[in-house]
Amino acid sequence: MGAIASGGVRVMNRDVLGWVPIPQKLIDQVAVREQEELERREREYRGSRPPIDVRDKTVIVVDDGLATGSTMRAAVAALRKMQPRAIIVAVPVAATQTCDEFRDEGVDIVCLRTPEPFQAVGLWYDDFSQTTDEEVHELLQQPAHD
Repeated sequence: MGAIASGGVRVMNRDVLGWVPIPQKLIDQVAVREQEELERREREYRGSRPPIDVRDKTVIVVDDGLATGSTMRAAVAALRKMQPRAIIVAVPVAATQTCDEFRDEGVDIVCLRTPEPFQAVGLWYDDFSQTTDEEVHELLQQPAHD
């Protein structure tokens, strides 16, 4: 039904909400719960480090794929508040309509595959399991390569 991101960003998927009318009270309850999880993950993953300064930089946001695009829209909205020079969205697979919508919104997007009909991102992966906190920690501990 939508997505949230840092900085108080909330993106609602009007198409989904048009198909399944969800009371505003329920949306707000879910948003509070998800905000708590977002804050937990930020603390868990970032620790005491401040957010990366992206002002006047080109930011490439990569995701495993886009169906409705709500999560990526939230990420882009949160990044825009940080005033980067440019934001580029890059995904291996996405719904054609979603890629077109991002372009219509002025977002640079690279979609490697836009299958018709698009059914689900997970169909394009042998393993589409959730990334665990432990896996994220392991990746964040690896040295950065310049």
